Amino acid sequence: MKKYDIKNTDKETLARWYYLLSLGRTLDDKAPSYLLQSLGWSYHAPYAGHDGIQLAIGQVFNREEDFLFPYYRDMLTVLSAGLTPEEIILNGISKATDAASGGRHMSNHFAKPEWHIENVSSATGSHDLHAVGTARAMRYYGHRGVAITSHGEATVSEGFVYEAINGATTERLPVIFVIQDNGYGISVPKKEQTANRKVSDNFSGFKNLKIIHCNGKDVFDSMNAMTEARHHAVSTGKPVIVHANCVRIGSHSNSDKHTLYRDEYELAYVKAADPLYKFRRMLLRYERFTEDELLAIETQARKEVSAAHRRALAAPDPDPVSVYDYVLPDPYVPERYPDGTHRAHGEKKFLVTAINETLKDEFRRDPDTFLWGQDVANKEKGGVFNVTKGLQQEFGAGRVFNAPLAEDYIVGTANGMCRFSPAVRVVIEGAEFADYFWPAIDQYVECTHEYWRTNGKFTPNLVIRLASGGYIGGGLYHSQTVEGALATLPGARIVYPSFADDAAGLLRTAIRSRGLTLFLELKALYNAAEAATPVPDDFEVPFGKARILREGADLTLVTYGNTTHLSLQAAGKLAAEGAGEVEVIDLRSLVPLDRITVFESAAKTGKVLIVHEDKVFSGFGAELAAMVGTEVFRYLDAPVRRVGSLFTPVGFHPNLERATLPDAERIYRAAKELLDY
Repeated sequence: MKKYDIKNTDKETLARWYYLLSLGRTLDDKAPSYLLQSLGWSYHAPYAGHDGIQLAIGQVFNREEDFLFPYYRDMLTVLSAGLTPEEIILNGISKATDAASGGRHMSNHFAKPEWHIENVSSATGSHDLHAVGTARAMRYYGHRGVAITSHGEATVSEGFVYEAINGATTERLPVIFVIQDNGYGISVPKKEQTANRKVSDNFSGFKNLKIIHCNGKDVFDSMNAMTEARHHAVSTGKPVIVHANCVRIGSHSNSDKHTLYRDEYELAYVKAADPLYKFRRMLLRYERFTEDELLAIETQARKEVSAAHRRALAAPDPDPVSVYDYVLPDPYVPERYPDGTHRAHGEKKFLVTAINETLKDEFRRDPDTFLWGQDVANKEKGGVFNVTKGLQQEFGAGRVFNAPLAEDYIVGTANGMCRFSPAVRVVIEGAEFADYFWPAIDQYVECTHEYWRTNGKFTPNLVIRLASGGYIGGGLYHSQTVEGALATLPGARIVYPSFADDAAGLLRTAIRSRGLTLFLELKALYNAAEAATPVPDDFEVPFGKARILREGADLTLVTYGNTTHLSLQAAGKLAAEGAGEVEVIDLRSLVPLDRITVFESAAKTGKVLIVHEDKVFSGFGAELAAMVGTEVFRYLDAPVRRVGSLFTPVGFHPNLERATLPDAERIYRAAKELLDY
């Protein structure tokens, strides 16, 4: 490996480095003026004091082979990696031509996805999981390169950073974790973040992990550290931590005032330790450049920034109408079953069998499809309910494998693996039960943002499977349904099949579609006779297409999930008594929603009952009721009613569960009252 020092590095390289350092500092100093002039850049985190390590990250990064996950302070990193001053300013002032997001993401979040400089979250450190997932794809596809992820030392306190490093060391993946240690997490000193003076020492006992310490203020030490790190990661396939000691010369950001928590002595010290001026002094002391040569480089840097400033100001602002663009990519459109119905006869299959066979069919069809989760690939076992039984045996441990007990890691690395190639399709068991999915919500939110946040440049092609719902005596942590809460987040499809054929058809469509789909599976119906149906081998169900299970003229009953079967029982009882004919609509797909079928039925019957397993208060039915009341109010002959769970947790004893969850009798009484209204 080449070693860099002041004497042996060629003058052309030194000139390029000094130009980048000067260019970056000119931009870093100029950024606050945009806010003062009300031009934008309302969030700016100055990098001054991190110059050595950031220059080195960008110089070592190979855009043809590597993936780079910078954080909000990495302005010089991305300049060094090839972004232009104009692209930096376009991001800062949120122009429509911003390469990172077209003005959709916060300023100082630099990216260029076409170069694999990735768009990352403001939840700093969450991108470590994405880097690990990308590195997993690199290893699987035999791609030579590394995933580089960068952030400060305070970020290491986040749980997902530990999950990422644990996963990278367990899976032996080529990831470089760069920790830019400036001593502070905003105003919190690092002694209040961790017991170790150097946070990388927290990982000293991790197997398969190399830790390299360097002076992040020094260009040569940083270049040597990053060069060694990349060589090690590429040659061994193992992860590396590069711990760079830096200083933060300014405040954390333009919303922070560091004089409130730093004394004059410290401020004088960090200013004297400025890496740019140290490098400049070295170039003069060792007579590699003259004063005039350095002044010429600095002048040229200022001129380039001025020209970039003029061009960026002339760039267009985002069009307000564009907020509707890139919320979700267009889905796969079924051709053989455009309305999601069939006339198949013959042997009925249980819902669990339909899901298992559909997964196998799609894995045979597409070799770029992967599956993992907790407990999904252990010998003859395939998860708690054996939904994935036999997949690893047929498709191998490279495509079907177990994940650590870390739901954030499961979802976050799925996001990262999708970044490697748009051809990749990932199916995950997001948690063993939907009740345990909450630790992954951070990464679920990231997935919902990606397509919109990147201005359509990236979407995770991801299906998240969750065993959902009650009626199994599971109590607090095994009887929950989560669709009401998650439906509030734009950027994900949510489907909830009640029958085996719909489960197969919706799963096939979800796997073949671009974008994120939450696929909720009813564990109470996995092996239930009432959910078993014949399933055509190639059955497909389009998103946003409800299914009328029973026609009627007197009342519209809108439902999905476990309560679909309870609603059919109630409707049958009412018809047998001559109380009225109830039209039962199974939504199947919540996002997108088949409003037309619901509205047409409501207008026909004039009465609407909404039934679901989730709580009535703030459940998904509240949105349905509001839509019906707004759109078809003039056709209604009675108030819209809802039936669901009580606003309490689900108890473990059968008496408590029965008291909480809706049943056929409760649905029957509500429907009869509406019919009699």
